[in-house]
Amino acid sequence: MVHDSSERPAPAPRKARRGAKSDLPQDDLTLDTGDVDPATSAADEDDEARLPDAPEDAAETIAEATLSIGHAAIENAVRLAPTSPGVYRMLNAANDVLYVGKAKNVKKRLSSYARASAPLPARILRMIAATTQVEIVSTTTETEALLLEANLIKQLRPRFNVQLRDDKSFPYILITGDHWAPQILKHRGAQSRPGRYFGPFANAGAVNRTITALQRAFLIRSCTDGFFESRTRPCLLYQIKRCAGPCTREIDFPGYSELVREATEFLSGRSHAVKELLAAEMEKASGELEFETAALYRDRLAALSAIQSQQGINPRTVEEADVFAIHQEGGYSCVEVFFFRTGQNWGNRAYFPKAEKTFTPEEVLSSFLAQFYDDKPPPKLILLSHEIEESALLADALSVKAGYKVEVSVPKRGEKKELISHALTNAREALGRKLADTATQSRLLEAMVRALGLPHAPKRIEVYDNSHIMGTNAVGAMIVAGPDGFIKNQYRKFNIKSEGLTPGDDYGMMREVLERRFKRLLKPPEDGAAKVQDKADDDAFPQWPDLVIIDGGRGQLNAVREIFQTLGLTQVALMAVAKGPDRDAGRETLFMPDREAIKLEPRDPVLYFIQRLRDEAHRFVIGSHRKLRKKDIREAGLQEIPGIGPSRKRALLHHFGTLKEIERASIADLGKVPGVSAESARKIFEFFHAQPG
Repeated sequence: MVHDSSERPAPAPRKARRGAKSDLPQDDLTLDTGDVDPATSAADEDDEARLPDAPEDAAETIAEATLSIGHAAIENAVRLAPTSPGVYRMLNAANDVLYVGKAKNVKKRLSSYARASAPLPARILRMIAATTQVEIVSTTTETEALLLEANLIKQLRPRFNVQLRDDKSFPYILITGDHWAPQILKHRGAQSRPGRYFGPFANAGAVNRTITALQRAFLIRSCTDGFFESRTRPCLLYQIKRCAGPCTREIDFPGYSELVREATEFLSGRSHAVKELLAAEMEKASGELEFETAALYRDRLAALSAIQSQQGINPRTVEEADVFAIHQEGGYSCVEVFFFRTGQNWGNRAYFPKAEKTFTPEEVLSSFLAQFYDDKPPPKLILLSHEIEESALLADALSVKAGYKVEVSVPKRGEKKELISHALTNAREALGRKLADTATQSRLLEAMVRALGLPHAPKRIEVYDNSHIMGTNAVGAMIVAGPDGFIKNQYRKFNIKSEGLTPGDDYGMMREVLERRFKRLLKPPEDGAAKVQDKADDDAFPQWPDLVIIDGGRGQLNAVREIFQTLGLTQVALMAVAKGPDRDAGRETLFMPDREAIKLEPRDPVLYFIQRLRDEAHRFVIGSHRKLRKKDIREAGLQEIPGIGPSRKRALLHHFGTLKEIERASIADLGKVPGVSAESARKIFEFFHAQPG
C-alpha cells in the first residue's frame, strides 16, 4: 500500500554546479547511508516468533464445587446483561482476565455458559470453574464489539483466548518529500515525515534488499540530509554507481527528479512501464554509439529484474492483498502471512499464536485476524486458507476502520488458490522448523541439568553483564533465554545511576542492576521474609529466572551471592562463567555456590550453549553502551576530547564535514588536518575507539 504524507514545501535547489570528480574515498559501504529513518527506534531484528508454551491437558479434572461457583457467577451476570451487542470479560478471584468474548446478544451468549447441563468442551469448563466475576461493555453494533474484543485481547492477553504474539510494526520504504533531493530509506512507526510510503514489507531484510536494488536501478541517495549538505566531493556510493551524486551536482535537479519519479512509478506498481522506458533508452544510446550510457541503462534494468526475481511470486491478477494460511501440528498453530502490494510480493512472515490444542484452525485464524489488523491498515483483499464463521462481520469491521471496502474470501480456484497453496506449504515448513529447533533447545536444557546438577530444566535463564570506559557511560544489561531460544522482547538495559560508585567498580554496578531487577519481583516483607510474586507475566513466560549467569569468576559469584542473600533470594540458581587462559573460548571455568569449579570438555554442547548465552549478553551490553556513548559525544561535541580546543575543533569540522566522519577517520587521516599533531591525532582516535570494559 502506498501512502502520501502531508506535503510541506521543499527547499529550493541550490544553484547547479559541477564539482570535480574525486578519487575513490577511503570510507566503506557503511558510509552514513542513512537507510534507516533516524526518527524510528524499532529494532531491525525480525526473528521468527517463538512457540507458545505446551498446550494444556484438556483432560484435566474439574472439581464440581469450583464449577458450581463459576456457574453462579455467570448466572448473576446474566440477570443484568443487555440483549444488545457487547463485549464480556471473565475474571478469576485475583481479578485476572481469563477470557474476552463478544456477542450480538450478550445475555444469550452468557446464558449458554450458565447452563450446568450444557455439553461444553473441557477448555470452556476450566474457564467457567475459574470464573468469579463477569464484566460487560455494551457497544452500538456487533462490528464495534469485534474491534473492541480484538483490542482487549491484545492488551490483556487472557489465558483462554487465542493470542497473537510478537506483533511488531512492519517496515516501509520512504522516499522523502521535505528536501529538493529526496532520499530513500527504511521507516518504521508513525508516518509523519513528508514523502511517499510504500509497504508494508514483511521484515527488515526484504526492505534492505529492495532498497539496495533500487539504489542500483535509480541511483537515489540514501544519506542523511546533514551528510548531504556537508559534502564537497562525491562519496563512495557515487563511485560504485549506487547514487547519482546530487550533493555535488554530478546530476542536475531535473535529472535527479526524473530518477525519483521512475523509482516512485516502479514502487507504485508500474514496473513494466518503467522497464520498457529504460530498455528504449538503452537501445537509443546503443544506436547512437554511446555505449557507456547504454551499459548504465543495462545495469539499471538488471537491478530491477533482480528485485522481481527475489520476490519469488509476483501475481498477475492480484494487485493488493494479504494472504493467510494456517497449519496445525502437535497442538501448535502456525499462521503464514504473505504481503502483496502493487502486484509485487513484499515478503512473508510466520506467526505462532498461543492457543489451546482444542481450538480448530478456523477459530485460531478468526481470532488472529481481528488482532492482526487492530493497529495496522488492511488491504482491499484478504485471502484465507480456511472458511471462518464471521468473515462477513470481519470484512464489515475492517471496512469501517479503513474507510474503504475490504473483501475477505477463501479462493477455490485460479491464481488466488495457488497463492493459498504456496502459503500453506510455507506454514507447514515453518512450523516443522520451529518444532525441530525447540526440540534441540529442550535437549540442551536437559543436558544442563545433568552437567550443572540443577533440580530441573530451566524455563527462564537470565544473563547479566556490565560495560563502561573508565567508569563513564556505565550500563548494565540482561538477556533472557528459554526453551525456544533467546527471548528478545524480555531483554533489558540498566543505565547505572549510583553517584557514589568508584569508576570501574564492577561489583557496585552489578549490585545496582540486580537490586533494580529483583526488587520489582519481591512483595513487601510479610512476617519478616520477602515473598515472591506468584503471578506470571502476560505471556505465560515466567518472570522469575530458574538460573542466573554472570560473567566472572569466584569473586564475582560471591559478590552476587551476597546480593541475593540480602534480597532474600534463595530459590534462584546462580552461576559465574570465567574466561579461560588467554581468554580462549572452550576453556572456561564454571563456578556455582558451595561447589568445586566445573570444567566441561571443550566440545561439550552445554559449554557451547553457555558460551552463546554469555556472548549474546556481551553483544547486547556493548551495543547499549555504544549508543549511550555516541549520544553523549553528539551532545558534548569535541570539547570532551583532552587537548582539543575551539581552533582544532573548527579545523577538524572543516576538513571532515561532520562529527561522524571524524569518528570514522584513521590516525593518519586525522594527522593531515592543519594544527593536529600526531599525538593529538592519536588522542582523538582513541577517544572514539576506546574499548568498553
